Amino acid sequence: MVQFSGVTSAEEHSGEEGLLEEVKSGKGNITKGNVQSRIKEIKDDTDFSDELKVLKQYLALLEQESEVSKKIKEALAELDKKVIDKYKVLTEDDIKTLVVDDKWMVAIERDVRTEMDRISQRLTQRIKELAQRYETPLPKLTEEVETLTGKVEAHLKNMRFVWN
Repeated sequence: MVQFSGVTSAEEHSGEEGLLEEVKSGKGNITKGNVQSRIKEIKDDTDFSDELKVLKQYLALLEQESEVSKKIKEALAELDKKVIDKYKVLTEDDIKTLVVDDKWMVAIERDVRTEMDRISQRLTQRIKELAQRYETPLPKLTEEVETLTGKVEAHLKNMRFVWN
């Protein structure tokens, strides 16, 4: 529901104790017919002046909404007519430009860019993996292997295993 400054909204007055509660249908909708019927019921009763004011504002909003919807439908119909008229005067080159350049090329460029980003991210991840794997230089690894081999051989000798 649209709310204009100084005009109350349906949400504000449609709660259990709200002024619009009397015009709700069984499904919880507020219809123009229900509002008009309620206005007729309470128009001469001063006890319901606040409710009458809100109902009249709400009815005015419903009418504005109806007018705006009608204008939107008319504008869309006019736009459709203009588009159809424009189709009649398009040349083959114009159609190719619209279809190939404006539609397909944009989609292809987007897909290529996405694939390039995906490949770039995968390459970056692989480079990080390789950098971690080969972080220690070969001479240092060889030295560590020799040291550990010596320790293992010493342990095996202490356990009386013969190792060749």
